[in-house]
Amino acid sequence: MGAELSAATVARSGTFRLGGDREVTRLGYGTMQLTGPGVWGDPRDPDEAVRVLRRAVELGVNLLDTADSYGPVVAEPLIRKALHPYADDLVIATKAGLTRSGPNDWRPVGRPEYLRQQAEMSLRHLGVERIGLFQLHRIDPEVPLADQVGELKLLRDEGKIAHIGLSEVDVDQLRAAAEIAPIVSVQNRYNLTDCAAEPLLEYAEQHGIGFIPWFPLATGALAEQDGPLRDIAARLDATPSQVALAWLLHRSPVMLPIPGTSSVAHLEDNLAAAGLALSDKDLAELTAVAGS
Repeated sequence: MGAELSAATVARSGTFRLGGDREVTRLGYGTMQLTGPGVWGDPRDPDEAVRVLRRAVELGVNLLDTADSYGPVVAEPLIRKALHPYADDLVIATKAGLTRSGPNDWRPVGRPEYLRQQAEMSLRHLGVERIGLFQLHRIDPEVPLADQVGELKLLRDEGKIAHIGLSEVDVDQLRAAAEIAPIVSVQNRYNLTDCAAEPLLEYAEQHGIGFIPWFPLATGALAEQDGPLRDIAARLDATPSQVALAWLLHRSPVMLPIPGTSSVAHLEDNLAAAGLALSDKDLAELTAVAGS
């Protein structure tokens, strides 16, 4: 894929309307890797983190996924530093519901008063009056689901968030949450070699709910030059990560991949996946990889 990357290339990923009213380019960007090791602390190169965010938006990305727990309180302020005042079409999707006690340590807290506090903090850290998409990072098993989603509904009714999403849920949990408030997106782990969330994806597609796959590159395993996508990537004159992301975009029209990175070069490599066309033969070969 030697052509120079442009916003027109990224636009080839198509668009999706979150909640029926917020149109986003389907290939987005996730900010988790902008933090320190273990998603803890500041980035090694703060200036490069700012450049990554600005380059993503310059190339037409208008869905940024983040969370209060990334750092914690590192990714959201970086977004504000890099991009505020925001473009009108930019959708910042943040999350609350996981607390941090150290590197790679994640603990769910879904008490309504905590979720409200974190929403208020995200408003402040991002510098916005309304959050485009506010996601429950995890369902807290110690708190009734109705209390957790109910608090998000109150925040939406108050105009502090525009739309509600869920993360790491099953179909039954999504159905139960949707009885409390409209749910416009779900975010579960999903990639070419981990399709355990297939029933949720199918349900989301049937109901017009956005599906945001986290770890779309299997924490880098699918991007390895000698990994399972080596041969097909060579045939397509693409990188393995581009093939993995293109497969996600072909998999469903509600799929909204958000590959993350801390470097501009890697960002551009990922976004070039939007311009990669896959034939029926390619898709069949990739489906075989998924089933292996």
